[in-house]
Amino acid sequence: MTSETPRSAPQGGDPAQYGVCAFLALVGAVVIADALQIAHLPSSNDPVGPRPVPLILGALLLLTSIVYTIDVVRGGRAEPEAGEDIDPSSPIDWRTVLLVLAAFAVNAVLIEPAGWVISGTLLFWGTAFALGSRHHLRNLVIAVALSLITFYVFAIGLGVNLPAGVLQGIL
Repeated sequence: MTSETPRSAPQGGDPAQYGVCAFLALVGAVVIADALQIAHLPSSNDPVGPRPVPLILGALLLLTSIVYTIDVVRGGRAEPEAGEDIDPSSPIDWRTVLLVLAAFAVNAVLIEPAGWVISGTLLFWGTAFALGSRHHLRNLVIAVALSLITFYVFAIGLGVNLPAGVLQGIL
């Protein structure tokens, strides 16, 4: 019988992990610097202004980079992802990739002239088709529902008007 001794994590960490730490710190600093450029014009509708959220997010990114750097220095390593059974040596399914890209391109081209509901429907339906679903009618109904829901959530819930296109006056 042989007894295995547990391996300890190497001290110092992987240079790529330090790159991620630096990237997080850089993004946090840029977000904070950009937020500080926002003019603070309080109004009766919004006494806080637009600055706090990006400042908080930037500070959280900096904090995350610091905590992650400490973890990397101490030898912390993420566990390998074990949730999917995939074969890394299998070839890329270019048909699926190109169909998804086509769905996004059609959406980008049609969003202004046709409107979000139509272009979003084509995006959702086309992506489902590209990913292998062959329940065309069901996917179309779901795509229309998702497009209408997102249209009204943005319009009513967030106050952001998505293009209505040819359905202007109907929606």
